[in-house]
Amino acid sequence: MNRISIFLSIILSFCFTNTFAGNGVQQNNDKKTNILFVFIDDMGFADLGCYGREDVHTPNIDRLASEGILFTQFYVNSPICSPSRTAVTTGQYPARWGITSYIDSREANENRGMKNYLDLSAPSVARNIQAAGYYTAHIGKWHMGGGRDVGEAPLITDYGFDESVTQFEGLGERFLATYETLNLPDSTRGLEKQSARLGRGEVHWAKRENFTQIFVDRTIDAIENAQKANKPFYINLWPDDIHTPLEPPKELRGDLSMKARFLGVMQEMDKHMGRLFDYIRNNPELRDNTLIIFTSDNGPDKAVNTAGPFRGYKTVLYEGGFREPFISWWPGKISEKKAGTKNTKTVMAAIDLPLVFMEIAGATPDENVTYDGELMLDAISGKKQQKRSKPIFWIRPPDRPGYEGTRAPDLAVRKGDYKLLMNFDGSNVQLYNLEKDMGETQNLKDKELAKAAELKKELEEWFNSYPLDIDLIKFSFKK
Repeated sequence: MNRISIFLSIILSFCFTNTFAGNGVQQNNDKKTNILFVFIDDMGFADLGCYGREDVHTPNIDRLASEGILFTQFYVNSPICSPSRTAVTTGQYPARWGITSYIDSREANENRGMKNYLDLSAPSVARNIQAAGYYTAHIGKWHMGGGRDVGEAPLITDYGFDESVTQFEGLGERFLATYETLNLPDSTRGLEKQSARLGRGEVHWAKRENFTQIFVDRTIDAIENAQKANKPFYINLWPDDIHTPLEPPKELRGDLSMKARFLGVMQEMDKHMGRLFDYIRNNPELRDNTLIIFTSDNGPDKAVNTAGPFRGYKTVLYEGGFREPFISWWPGKISEKKAGTKNTKTVMAAIDLPLVFMEIAGATPDENVTYDGELMLDAISGKKQQKRSKPIFWIRPPDRPGYEGTRAPDLAVRKGDYKLLMNFDGSNVQLYNLEKDMGETQNLKDKELAKAAELKKELEEWFNSYPLDIDLIKFSFKK
């Protein structure tokens, strides 16, 4: 048995302690479901105990999985931050909005042909859900505009949130970090100082190690604000602690190595996630009427954490760049029989989530908007392991050609069990059967010519269907 097969066997046989199981009681039809969307930063597929990692301490997140459903084939729609967040906000491929890499300074964005922020004309799942009568909040990292030297970006609340609090990657009320482990002259970085100069929101300074605690506190406050308003809630909780610089509390820093600090940050994050999950779990009204989705925005930093059996890491289009852990916790819908199970068949994508959230909230999708995802509610609720009907497409961040001299493919598509990667000009075609070869080690392009031709054609058509206002993408398959 090879390493990948062994790893998968560990995941499939991992024994959860089913400390809580949904009682199968149907949601009260008079009450709309609350939605908490937890979106971690830079967490790899294999960075949690419930996904097979043995040296990490994540009992609270593992418990969430033991009470819900753990998915093994969930994808975000970019292997890097800003476009991944754009996809889960809009339900569309982020290239539609000129966001294909992380949003940086004005000059850097222009040099990469990128927008400085997500256009307010873009669809926003929060705006639709707010219109359906929900109290909406965004807590944590934003990174869809407002930071560095871009001070004219919309406020986060302009996208349909009743309240927001963020860090240096957004505008409005925000917490800016001081650091103890980076040997800085005054404990602050230039990025935080730039954000402070932008204004447009109350600024608080706090130790980086306390950010997840702060964001969880503010999430609980937002839940209470929703209750005071007599409304259901839709809350984004998007921490940034797993992203470097890694700054755990002193007692969890170990030998100050990158690995020790990573494990410390994971343990501290899990502690505060547990505090939030217990707050919901111990309130019967919230417990039976709340959906929690837990996942991450992209794959792991190559220097820090792990994608387990998958090839690649953050910024590249191999599986490790965008296949993510995904947990659905929904006691009011997930039956006792399904609690603690794993869905290994359903292929799901981040662009599906806005459709799921709007369906749950009874929100009306925008007219004249083409949503790129599909409704996967039956999978998330545990009703069945849905089969995906649409392919999933990706574009490489234009400023990330690869690591260590290795040229990374520019485009990728997954359809069924197969995945094809290639460059903009049609070269470097790679075809993999992920059901048989999840590590993407056996290129089948010369053995399965018909399948390679089929997927290459679909990928070409998808790429050419977008207005190429991304200046650095000069290539097209059009003759």
